[in-house]
Amino acid sequence: MTQAEIKLCSLLLQEHFGEIVEKIGTYLIRTGTQPLRMIINDTGLLLDQVKKALCVLIQHNLVTYQLQKRGFVEYEAQCKRVLRILRYPRYIYTAKTLYNDTGELIVEELLLNGKMTMSAVVRKVADRLTETMEDGKTMDYADVSNTFVRLADTHFVQRCPLVPETPESPDAPPPPAPTLVINEKDMYVVPRLNLVGKGKRRRSSDEEENGEHKAKKQKQDGESSEPPPDDGIYWQVNIDRFHQHFRDQGIVSAVANRMDQTSSEIVRTMLRMSEVTTSSSAPYTQPLSSNEIFRSLPAGYNIAKQVLDQYLTLLADDPLEFVGKSGDSGGGMYTVSILCGFGSRCARIFRLLLRKKHLEQKQVEDFAMIPAKEAKDMLYKMLSENFVSLQEIPKTPDHAPSRTFYLYTVNVLSSARMLLHRCYKSVANLMERRQYETKENKRLLEKSQRVEAILASMQATGAEDAQLQEIEEMITAPERQQLENLKRNVNNGTGTPSALDETIFVLESFIESTVKKP
Repeated sequence: MTQAEIKLCSLLLQEHFGEIVEKIGTYLIRTGTQPLRMIINDTGLLLDQVKKALCVLIQHNLVTYQLQKRGFVEYEAQCKRVLRILRYPRYIYTAKTLYNDTGELIVEELLLNGKMTMSAVVRKVADRLTETMEDGKTMDYADVSNTFVRLADTHFVQRCPLVPETPESPDAPPPPAPTLVINEKDMYVVPRLNLVGKGKRRRSSDEEENGEHKAKKQKQDGESSEPPPDDGIYWQVNIDRFHQHFRDQGIVSAVANRMDQTSSEIVRTMLRMSEVTTSSSAPYTQPLSSNEIFRSLPAGYNIAKQVLDQYLTLLADDPLEFVGKSGDSGGGMYTVSILCGFGSRCARIFRLLLRKKHLEQKQVEDFAMIPAKEAKDMLYKMLSENFVSLQEIPKTPDHAPSRTFYLYTVNVLSSARMLLHRCYKSVANLMERRQYETKENKRLLEKSQRVEAILASMQATGAEDAQLQEIEEMITAPERQQLENLKRNVNNGTGTPSALDETIFVLESFIESTVKKP
């Protein structure tokens, strides 16, 4: 765990959960597995504060616990899971792209709350969608339930582990911590719920005052009502499934850039057919026959079976091995290779060293067709930044420079790890800059919010343009310019981490796949 990763985890925890949770989370990241007593002693926080902070972290899968043989519970922070907070906007946007606004809000609610029951998610999302609709229109619970089922069927959401049902023994004391288990077959099984109803709008202040007595009565009635039928069955976002989708999109894009659109659509079809049956960490997809692929192609691609076979052969014979042939039954069995598909955007010399493995400086100049002085400067600059390394091969035991070969080479795994470290460091710096800008201009931001609230209120009551202009002039021209600069800086700080996260995902995927190679 590098210092850049620890710093970024700390900033993410503070921004999303506050100072107390950040203090507990950062302490566990730095020190590793710790029992409750040590956490209290070392952080100086109260017992109640530590317990609540740990509950929040466990609820969001940022901390795990384990019962030790001696009978006490130890807690461990999941740093990689904390870093995934940076990717939340991308998960939400992907859900919106695939399943419209309803899917977007379902994923957003699950990410905001960590774990929720299906009935609670459906009601919350239906209420939020109803708020955005025109007067008289509401969102039906059944429509939200259908989208939730589709998300579960495609494994974007999954069940949380449960406490196994065991016969209660009156003499045996309860364990210090429950052991959660889940049957893999039940992870995506949606309970049968008969959710009947529609989303509700928030009442105005007058309605709240008039209906205060009625609300209290409903609350009392609700307390005595039975629990929902899915009580105890909690759901969470399957982050690995989203990563699998991002990886598949990258492979499709790489095929389109290297070959053509038809080839990419064939690979997209193969990935879609095996997206649920293939593990997110598998090096290859499940074998698919040529006949199955042909039947599953989109309706718009009216290509003959013979043409499809030619495309599959071209993909299988390509040096990058996007597609591999694993058999001849069913017109030929094909798989998509997951470990390829992430090309390099490095400079000409870097690509040359990747291809040739080891080259002398003179060979680099000749192959890259770059003048000697420029090639020398670029090689030394990349050497100082650890993008390339220098390997000495002596002709004699005395290692005399005149009798030694100096070969430049690239350690791709080391370079990827270095770039990943720099990406984490850059995101942390951007977040710190955003926090500083917001804190320094707090008074101006509050004034701008007050003016906007006044304008919205006056527009709702039908105020004249002259009155609105008078309110707008409460913010002077220099203040308005300062606000524009601030918003530009903050928006850049908000957008850039998302753009950096795409690079982080590619680097992480490459490192994981390289390390897993046999």
